[in-house]
Amino acid sequence: MNGASNVRFFPSSDGDLAYLDTGSGDLVVLLHSGYVDHRVWDDQIPALAAEYRVIAPDVRGHGSSANATKPFRWADDLAALLRHLDAGPAVLVGLSMGGVIATDTVLEYPELVRAVVTCGAATGDFQYTDDWTREIQAEYARTLGAGDLEGWLDVFVRVVPGPYRSADDVDPDIARRLKEMAFNSMSKHTPGEKDWHERVTDSWSRLPKIDVPVLTVNGTLEPPEMLDAAERLARAVPDGRAHTVEDTAHYPNMEKPEVFNRILLEFLRTL
Repeated sequence: MNGASNVRFFPSSDGDLAYLDTGSGDLVVLLHSGYVDHRVWDDQIPALAAEYRVIAPDVRGHGSSANATKPFRWADDLAALLRHLDAGPAVLVGLSMGGVIATDTVLEYPELVRAVVTCGAATGDFQYTDDWTREIQAEYARTLGAGDLEGWLDVFVRVVPGPYRSADDVDPDIARRLKEMAFNSMSKHTPGEKDWHERVTDSWSRLPKIDVPVLTVNGTLEPPEMLDAAERLARAVPDGRAHTVEDTAHYPNMEKPEVFNRILLEFLRTL
């Protein structure tokens, strides 16, 4: 699906933020992973828009959205967009970085959220410590420090198969799509530019206050500590459940879209 015709712009207090708005019904907000844009949900948007209103923003500094020029928080940007649209409360569905945005937002703006789905994420307090992820993070820093965007893109898509498979085990179109989006987002930035993003902290201790349903969906081939953190999130909230998608890693929505969509739609229909 090419959603370009449905992309609109919200004039925020620090530049225009892009978002796709399609379908009608109860509101579902799709929050993309880091470095890419709303098109990471291309396999979900048509399936969801058949029954729901779907809003899929480009996070500040990503896709077609403005870069930050002053301090900002992801949750504040999302809350401002929903209030601008007079929309919500919404079901927030977030992948990786987007999952953190979802938990940030339900903690900071509970009145705007009716349910949360996280994928490849727990909360903003979670940090990877496994050797495989730490090596990739070190390679991110090395390639960016050298101004080697092509090298960085190659490292970026090593996350697609995860720690237990090789690139040959996964549809190459997934890496191609991710690279295209990441190149677009990274090209908006300059080496060494200031990161204005401010994190929401103390999230683990606040989870019991989340009084809406929370679903975690993760690929079974993620690093074990990611799966443990997702289980911890699901246990910590009053109404939480954890689901896994077999034989997928960080992008189950791209690797097995039919399975992912079924899990998501079944959850939405319980709300």
